[in-house]
Order: sequence, then structure tokens, then C-alpha cells
Amino acid sequence: MPAVVVVGAQWGDEGKGKIVDLLTEKAHYVIRFQGGNNAGHTLVVNGKKYIFHLIPSGILHPHTVCVIGNGVVVDPEVLLGEIAKLKQEGVPIGPEKLIISERAHLIMPYHKALDLAREAKAKGGKIGTTGRGIGPCYEDKVGRRGFRMIDLLNPRYFKEKLEVVLEEKNQILRYLSAEPLSYEDIVEKYLSYGEALRPHIKDVSFILYQAKREGKNLLFEGAQGTFLDIDFGTYPYVTSSNTLAGNACCGSGLGPTEIDHVMGIVKAYTTRVGEGPFPTEQKNEIGEYLRERGGEFGSTTGRPRRCGWLDLVMVKTAVRLNGLSSIAITKLDVLSGLRKIKACVSYKIDDKEVDYFPSTIDELSRVEAKYEEFEGWDEDLSQISRFEDLPKNAQTYLQFIQSYLGIPIYLVSVGPDRGHQIKLGDFKLF
Repeated sequence: MPAVVVVGAQWGDEGKGKIVDLLTEKAHYVIRFQGGNNAGHTLVVNGKKYIFHLIPSGILHPHTVCVIGNGVVVDPEVLLGEIAKLKQEGVPIGPEKLIISERAHLIMPYHKALDLAREAKAKGGKIGTTGRGIGPCYEDKVGRRGFRMIDLLNPRYFKEKLEVVLEEKNQILRYLSAEPLSYEDIVEKYLSYGEALRPHIKDVSFILYQAKREGKNLLFEGAQGTFLDIDFGTYPYVTSSNTLAGNACCGSGLGPTEIDHVMGIVKAYTTRVGEGPFPTEQKNEIGEYLRERGGEFGSTTGRPRRCGWLDLVMVKTAVRLNGLSSIAITKLDVLSGLRKIKACVSYKIDDKEVDYFPSTIDELSRVEAKYEEFEGWDEDLSQISRFEDLPKNAQTYLQFIQSYLGIPIYLVSVGPDRGHQIKLGDFKLF
């Protein structure tokens, strides 16, 4: 049975949560494989909005097992808060419903304190982090001084290691003019978190391997987007993990030959949060229109997103980096009402026209976007369920995107709710 990976093809916030929620109808397992609670996905079901930060989007389907892979960094306080809130809303979250990799790393209180202190000290050189400790946690993971979920289940080991690690962290916090943290407070809180999460902590790699052998459908859910990848994104204005589809394997413990399809999610325009170059950004009434119509405010931070035209040079690079098999277009409805619509088809850098996404911030900052222009449309798209019923100008826009990228469009979202989409692809994922 298939294993499908869903990744963002831009700077995140593409609407992956909705697409994953739709695909989950036939998925037995939904697996989150990287990132932390710096990412958020918003679902609208029967007019009710749900926002998740760590729990995979498939949690609202009663038949689906949700998995947090080893590539995710977990803030246990945030995770337990999400579990409690969902239970209050009548969504059961037992150990058979939510599984957490025993190898997933823990976000500790000093990670958050360091994140905030560094940004405060950076002044003009800020990265624009969410302050949730994601980067410092990944640093400790690579530096081999991190704590994993399984460490919470061994109090003696946890206490001994924390005593050594916290001494160093408090010295750094003092240097950054931040308050040191209490050893006793951390021990008490985190061991209580461990007991609460104990039934959920399991060997995810083995479980997924067995599930694939048993013919179960696996759906892998990425966080953020391609160009926030630590290696291939707009470094240093990136996240601290690999967001590409290839990390679905490393971040879950399933081998690469087990993956059958990779879908990229593409917003019908482009947005990004935080700092860094943005070739198609519109700092004008177009940008304001897209922000207001699209509700472009971060589901995790509430920060207004920067908005601009669709950048097809960027997306075509995402096709290559992820090995995309298909794409899903989201928020096409947001473009309704615009007289003209543009899509970037090439870059001009120092009087030279190029069709690739530059590796350096310096080069990307000098990009002049070259556009293809399309006639807009005024119709409300939310009740349309067939491609043939879309306005002709919307059809032309979609056909151009598909032709430029050279891969099929599987689905187009035309509104926020579950029923607001048009299926184009004539192939089955599950």
C-alpha cells in the first residue's frame, strides 16, 4: 500500500494541513517528521477552526493513528496542552491514537530562554525566530547533549545528565544577560510530563515498518516549506531542520524505498513570515489585498505574512529538490476580484536572465522578477467542484502552472472548508 509524503513547496503556510486532512480519509497513519511547535496548521471543519502545532493534522479522523517522528523536537508542555484541549472538544487522544517516537528530542526550558536571549541581543541581525527553542534544541541534538523522549522514562539518568547540562546553559544565559533556570523546577516538571506521556512513547520506526508490511496507508506530513530547509532554503533565514521530502525517511525511521508518491503544496500566490529576501513580494495594495483576503497571519505567532505573486522559478526548484510527483494548489479563491494576476517565470540578476533559484542571500536580494500576466476573474469559487466550471481565466492560470512545472495538479482548494476543493488528477494516491 502507498506511502505518500506531503511537503510545502514555498516558505511554509501553503495550506498543507487542509490537504493532509483530506488525504487522511484513506490513510491509516499520519506521520509528522520534522520541526516543532514553531509550525502550525489550521483546519476548518464544518465551520469550526482547529489549530495544531505538534499533533498531526489527521487527528480529527477517528480511524487514523497520528505519529510524531524522531525528526520532530517536542515541547512536552505544549503537546500536553494540545491533547487536553482536543479532549475538551470531544476528540479522544489515547495511546492507540497518538504515538510519539522514543527518539524524538525534547525542547527544554533553557532552549526557549536561549532563543529569546539571543534574538534580543542580536538587535539588527535577527533571524526572526518564533522564540520557541527550536534552533537551540536542534543544536543540542547535533551536539550530542540533547534529551530524548525516552530519557523522561529514566528519572535517574535524566537527573544526572540535567545537572551537567544545566550548569553550562545557565552560564550562557548569564552571559546573555538572562536569568538562570532552576534545576529542581525542571526536574519536577519534566518527570511529570514523562509520566503523562509514557503510554504514547514507542518505537515509531518499527511500528511504521510493520504497518507497511500489513498493507496500511502511510501519509507523511511536513512542517514549514522547502525554502525554509536548513540546507536548501534561504540561509540563514531558515528553520533548523530539513523540510524536504527526503527527511520523511530520516525523521521517521522508514527506508526511502518505501515512499511511493511525493506531493508539493503550492499556494496560488506566495507568502513568507520573518526576515529574508522575497523576489515577488508586493509592498503595495496587492500585498494588502492578498493578506486581508487570505487571512495571512501566522497560526502559531499571529504575525502578518509578507505577500506577493506566485514565484514559479521557486516552485520549479522545489519540484527538483523534493522529487515531486504532483502538486496541490491552495487558496485559488483568494485571487478572485483581482483585475490582473501575475506569476514569476524567470529572474534577472545583474542584467542576466536566469531560471534557477540562487544559493546566496546576496544574489537573491538582487533578483528582479520577470512576470507572465493573466486576466483575473470576479466569481466566487467556493461552491465550484469541477474544473470545467471554473472561470476561463482561472482555468488558464492553472493550466499555465501545470505546463510550466511539468507535473500534474492533483487538487485545487477553492475555500477553507473540507468541501471546498476540485480534484483534477485522474490518479489515486490511496
